[in-house]
Amino acid sequence: MTKAMKIAIVDDEKDMRQSISQWLALSGFDTETFASAEDALKGLNSDYPGIVVSDIKMPGMDGMQFLKKLKGVDSSLPVIMITGHGDVPMAVEAMRVGAFDFLEKPFNPDRMTELAKKATQTRRLTLDNRALRKELSDGSALIKKLIGQSAPMERLKEDILDLGQADGHVLVEGETGTGKTLVAHALHAVGARANKKFVLLSCSAFDEETLGRRIFGPAEDGEPIPAIEEARGGTLVLEDIEALSHALQARLLTGINEQGTPAETRIVAICNLQEQDKTCESVLRPDLFYRLAALRITVPPLRQRGEDILTLFTRLSEQFADEYGCDAPEVSAQEAAQLLQAPWPGNVRQLINVAERAVLQNRRGTGSIASLLMADTEETKPAMTTEGKPLKEFVEAFERMLIDNTMRRHKGSIVSVMEELCLPRRTLNEKMAKYGLQRSDYL
Repeated sequence: MTKAMKIAIVDDEKDMRQSISQWLALSGFDTETFASAEDALKGLNSDYPGIVVSDIKMPGMDGMQFLKKLKGVDSSLPVIMITGHGDVPMAVEAMRVGAFDFLEKPFNPDRMTELAKKATQTRRLTLDNRALRKELSDGSALIKKLIGQSAPMERLKEDILDLGQADGHVLVEGETGTGKTLVAHALHAVGARANKKFVLLSCSAFDEETLGRRIFGPAEDGEPIPAIEEARGGTLVLEDIEALSHALQARLLTGINEQGTPAETRIVAICNLQEQDKTCESVLRPDLFYRLAALRITVPPLRQRGEDILTLFTRLSEQFADEYGCDAPEVSAQEAAQLLQAPWPGNVRQLINVAERAVLQNRRGTGSIASLLMADTEETKPAMTTEGKPLKEFVEAFERMLIDNTMRRHKGSIVSVMEELCLPRRTLNEKMAKYGLQRSDYL
């Protein structure tokens, strides 16, 4: 389940703060109480995972002073103020300063729960957005999002680190759903331009005239500034570069040539061709292609990533199980083999869909992973790759997944894992070392 948001309750009256705490705890919140604003300030910071409920009239630092202090700590922290009867002008002033809302004594407990839910939802969204922005500016965090230890993924991570430090334009190729846009974000985040602008534009989302304005300008009323201008000094990512007309390709080439070397703005071009008889090289002007492909990254398809498939499925199903408030499905050896053998034409995007549906099926107690794989094809049986895989690879992939899942479930308790899997400690240690599993990752 999603971790409950915290609520800091600040009131100098012991009975009042305890009754508020008990009521909100019964409503599913994680509460903590403070007898004064001064005490509360010691435990509140900009990363506080929750909201504040505070009385306005308190000795020492009153609620209004406390509210102003909190807004200095984090202007987005929701604060619900409790006012005495007839203190409407004070409540209005609190709202002006930045309070989320206020309750007038005596208040309806259900109204407090309703406000707390709204405030915590707002807080969760704020913290999620901050975490996302931090991830998109943190190269190491983005590299970690490229989950997998297969040889193709290790090479991809090395390529990102190497090419991220270079200054030339980059062409990112790969099948649909492999994570090419995430690779573009990572290239920017690990390079010297990490603190500069990152602008993403899809070339297939607009008609030719509109796309020309969105890339080069001049912008019409209501349109954002041209991407080439917005990204100046940073990174401009052009998704679906193959959708550029020859005229726009010529303009892009001219812009690249005018920048000189090193380029003022780095261009990362993402190619997403699906037709078997076409490549990025065949649809772009040769001179533009070779300028963009001076540095080149190919994102591996999921079917070539071996045991990464099981690792990804486990992580995704755990995330969806947490979201839906149910258990993640247990994967049998047969189902693990089916996951490893499936062709995955939609790659990671398809695996995400299968993991979500597997969790929903498990919640209902019906269906199987095989049926989901079958549903993604027109065949009457689960589609399998024609690429042969040795039995040893299946066995090791399943064994790694089993140990990984058990370690996660027991939060790194070696004794519990040994008991469940009937393994002596030395054997478990050897297998964890073999598969690159570290106990510290599960604590």
